[in-house]
Amino acid sequence: MTGTTLDTRSESSAGAATDAAGRRRGTGFTGRTIGQIVLYAVLIAVAVIYIFPFLIQVATAFKTNGDATANPVSLIPTQWSTQALHTLFVNSDFAVWFLNSAIVTVFVTVGRVLFDSMAGYALARLRFRGRNIIFAGLVAVMSVPAVVLMIPKFLVLNEIHLYDTYPGMILPLLVDAAGVFIMKGFFEAIPASVEEQARVDGAGTFRVFWSVVLPMARPALMTIIIMSFQGSWNELEQFIISAQNPALTTLTKGVASLASGQLGQGNQYPLKLAAAAIMTIPVAVMFFIFQRRIMNTSEGSVKE
Repeated sequence: MTGTTLDTRSESSAGAATDAAGRRRGTGFTGRTIGQIVLYAVLIAVAVIYIFPFLIQVATAFKTNGDATANPVSLIPTQWSTQALHTLFVNSDFAVWFLNSAIVTVFVTVGRVLFDSMAGYALARLRFRGRNIIFAGLVAVMSVPAVVLMIPKFLVLNEIHLYDTYPGMILPLLVDAAGVFIMKGFFEAIPASVEEQARVDGAGTFRVFWSVVLPMARPALMTIIIMSFQGSWNELEQFIISAQNPALTTLTKGVASLASGQLGQGNQYPLKLAAAAIMTIPVAVMFFIFQRRIMNTSEGSVKE
């Protein structure tokens, strides 16, 4: 009897301890769940605040001018209208602006990918006199505000007769200091043993760069593509100082002229925001396509 009683008490104590531990684990799990709920609520609130202006922009593009004036932050138009889009494509040179921006953006993006990667590789791997001075100058250029260089750029373009031409709009944007900096850092992270093995097989410097190192730098190249596309598509200062011919107007200059009331009286909110919404589509599409590849350091890594 005594042994049975002790066993029963032991089992009861073990069960109570198990229940207590379970309650503690349940309490801890509930605490983590509450913390996650609060975190997600904060993130959702921040996301809503961040995208709310864009939603207003899209909704206003389908409003009438009176509706946009009376209900500027409403997400549902009182009366749906495509008049702003019709005016934009029929009564303006929006198609020409879009084409000019596309031409400049394609050339600038391709040029930056090529020249930034070549310059980054030279600074990372080649040993030549003045290399550190060049890199220091590159970093110094990154700290100079773009507006400070507007007048010197205009004077140079005018002096070499590139003003009001496509080359004058494109050439000053072909190399980006930030892009060179990114590529240099990525190339330095690639083991030098890979290049040494290629040189043993008889490959020259450019062949090593083009066939061996550059394919391994795909994540950095994707980052440069996104930065170059977005930067050249949204560029304004360079296009202001490089051309005044209406046939060379880009989207940024054209939308800026719409903001000054070029196509009509009143605030013209639907017209301006419709142009801005359409202008954001290519950049958004490009970003969503390549966002997972931006500086993915696990891709292209090499094991020694």
